[in-house]
Amino acid sequence: MDSLIQTLAIYALPVVFAITLHEAAHGYVARYFGDPTAWQQGRISLNPLRHVDPMGTIVVPMMILIASKIAGSSGILFGWAKPVPVNFGKLRNPKKDMLWVAAAGPGANLVMALGWALLLKLAVGMPDNDYSLPLGEMARAGINVNTVLMLLNLLPLPPLDGGRIAVSLLPHRAAWQFAKLEPYGFVILLVLLFTGLLDIWLIPLMRLFLMLIKALFGF
Repeated sequence: MDSLIQTLAIYALPVVFAITLHEAAHGYVARYFGDPTAWQQGRISLNPLRHVDPMGTIVVPMMILIASKIAGSSGILFGWAKPVPVNFGKLRNPKKDMLWVAAAGPGANLVMALGWALLLKLAVGMPDNDYSLPLGEMARAGINVNTVLMLLNLLPLPPLDGGRIAVSLLPHRAAWQFAKLEPYGFVILLVLLFTGLLDIWLIPLMRLFLMLIKALFGF
């Protein structure tokens, strides 16, 4: 039980910030390109409470952590926040600007992964004390969580960010046809997750990205 509580404590901040700041980034970039919807609803905020979805931000990640701890495995930790409202019709160039709005979320996770890696570098370099070990473990959790969310959201499947990026890049007719997948996207994602096919996409890319992090920061 103590080990489970420690794991939950270590992952709490990384998970909340990874999910909620991902959504805030969408709103910020949408406003930059002409859509003030998220700003008008108070969703362009670094306050996680404005973005937390009780089920997706707290319950689902916690259940995955508990199940992984009990099974002694390392399940793919994921979750979601309340989606930031974006009115693509209000963007100055909807099809083109959609790419940047969609890419903002994974981009925020990339920045956070690098930030946690820097914190890990500092934690490893400081003298051993009561804070260095938990700080290092939290930083490792931050790197892993943001890596998973970044790569998962880049999956080219609407309504994930990668799907919206693909819609932005495809020719108009192909983009229109591809966008029709959006109502079924979450169901497809669950099928990929529970059949293990999602691992084929995520695990090799995660290993590659973590290798780049280690090389960049000299771990």
